[in-house]
Amino acid sequence: MYGFEDFRLEPGERRRWRGDRSVALTPKTFDLLLFLVEHEGRLLRKDDLLSSIWPDAAVEENNLTVAASALRKALGESEARRFIETVPKTGYRFVAQVTELQAATPSLPLDGTGSANRSEGATVKEREAARNAAPDSLLQQTISRGEISGRFRFLTVALMLAALIALGYLALPGRFAPKRMPTTPRRLAILPFRNLRGNAQDEFLALSLADAVITKLGSIRALTVRASYDIQKYTGQAVDLPKVAADLGVDTLLTGTFIHEDDNLRIAGQLIDVETRDILWKGSFDIKYNKLLTVQERVAQQIVQGLDLTLSPSESAQLKAGVARDPLAYEYYLRGVDLYARNDFSMASKVLEKSLELAPNYAPAWANLGRAYTASASFQFGGDAQYGKAQAAFERALALQPDAIDARVYMANMFTDTGRVEKAVPLLREGISMNPNHAEAHWELGYAYRFAGMLAQSASECERARLLDPGVKLNSSTLTSYLYLGQYDQFVESLPNGDDQALIVFYRGFGEYYRQNTHRAIKNFDRAFELDPSLPQARVGKALSFAIQHRRSEAKEILEGLESKIGERGAYDPEAIYKIAQAYAVSGYKASALRALKRSIENGFFPYSYLETDPLLDGLRSETEFLELMSAARQRHEAFKTRFF
Repeated sequence: MYGFEDFRLEPGERRRWRGDRSVALTPKTFDLLLFLVEHEGRLLRKDDLLSSIWPDAAVEENNLTVAASALRKALGESEARRFIETVPKTGYRFVAQVTELQAATPSLPLDGTGSANRSEGATVKEREAARNAAPDSLLQQTISRGEISGRFRFLTVALMLAALIALGYLALPGRFAPKRMPTTPRRLAILPFRNLRGNAQDEFLALSLADAVITKLGSIRALTVRASYDIQKYTGQAVDLPKVAADLGVDTLLTGTFIHEDDNLRIAGQLIDVETRDILWKGSFDIKYNKLLTVQERVAQQIVQGLDLTLSPSESAQLKAGVARDPLAYEYYLRGVDLYARNDFSMASKVLEKSLELAPNYAPAWANLGRAYTASASFQFGGDAQYGKAQAAFERALALQPDAIDARVYMANMFTDTGRVEKAVPLLREGISMNPNHAEAHWELGYAYRFAGMLAQSASECERARLLDPGVKLNSSTLTSYLYLGQYDQFVESLPNGDDQALIVFYRGFGEYYRQNTHRAIKNFDRAFELDPSLPQARVGKALSFAIQHRRSEAKEILEGLESKIGERGAYDPEAIYKIAQAYAVSGYKASALRALKRSIENGFFPYSYLETDPLLDGLRSETEFLELMSAARQRHEAFKTRFF
């Protein structure tokens, strides 16, 4: 055993003690500490450390840097208390004085002060001389056979017999030791692949290849895989892996690179256990560019093997390659995924349509095409036509691949947005039964419950989604159930920081308005409109800003223009229409507010308890039509509650 300052190290037990407390270290961090301690005062070069700590894996220097940083943190290093010296571009040196301790018992006894009883410990530099001496003390520390009591001898024999019986049982044909299964699912993030050549025409592969692998793994219950919108921000960036893991709330990362030259594509990657700093898989493979489709399957299989996951037959089937046999069709598919991530929904739709002309039986392309149509309808006033095309695309995706959970989630979102929550809920519940750890499925179920007025259940599902994935729908949706439940502070606190996302900035203003912080509300409403004046919510926010400042006619002009635009396009998100009703009511236009409110409820937004208490509608409560609308909302809410709860 070794001692330094108030620590001691037991190599045989792989334990580190501080005073009388055993302090855990990850395996590789312990190996690094032991190697440094055993070579106290010597400069250890990076290559030597890498080959000693990771003898069976080809790892990068960054792994050593991460492990050294973790070790310094575990030791509590500070400017005044140094253990490890970094020699720039060369290696590390352990600078604390180390003593070799007598191993009288498996755990070194402590003296009255709680510090290790080192007796006359030798420094590591004196170790060779100490080892040449006859170790008489070790003989004295053994227990004489004659001192073993009869009871202890009996217990020992009994335990040995039990062990032999157990071994014999396991040796019988057909018997085996059960595999240890993880108690909680792995939390995995697949980062965008890095384009090592930097050629712009291949940049679409960075995110779309990662997205393809994410989609492949979406049905595996033993994994919680971060969605593409979580990892998109890391595209084309050099990243600090521990920080990325902490930001995403994951314990496993996959990093990858690609080089495209002529018809050849080289893919390289490594799967990292963030907590232990172990490389679970590292490798590369070369394929022809027209075999792009095989990348997602091969990488997904390496992840499954690296994590030692046991899959069900249906999960194994999901990992098999799809049927997009045409190489150009698959390239169009990847480009469409990339365009969607860049919010170019119109071009994404066109490229995905082209993909499906060449390979009409590829379910993921149909699912993503439906998602692009839905986004065009919701965010760009696509209306009835786009929603109809989206539904047809989703139905085709599920006909080709009934267990495709992403297609279910996307289709359910469309049903909710078009006021058909009764169709959305069964789809989502079936998806969650397939994979209870699918964060987006939980989020969309919470979204559907919100439309139907099951607000506590809605908040619970969304909270569950954020536990599984802290970034789920973070910049494209909000936990609005808090707002509807009157938990205004909690709602504002749930929003992400920053003022560059129009939708989020609008909702921050909306929350502040409910909290009666009108100055902050105006500031956020105006900022959202500045960021994206075409966003319907941003227009509502600008109208509310005008209404707060008693500029009623300007508010009315914006709202009437918004209503007219929605009327031209047909179907539209009824929750967004409800916000138009709120803005009309706040501006004092009762007839217009009741007209918008009626359209919202009839089109599928009926959270009765919220409608009945929303302070923004107080100016309407004496109107007969308002009471009739509340009765209609209540009837549908009660019918939904009876059917699903």
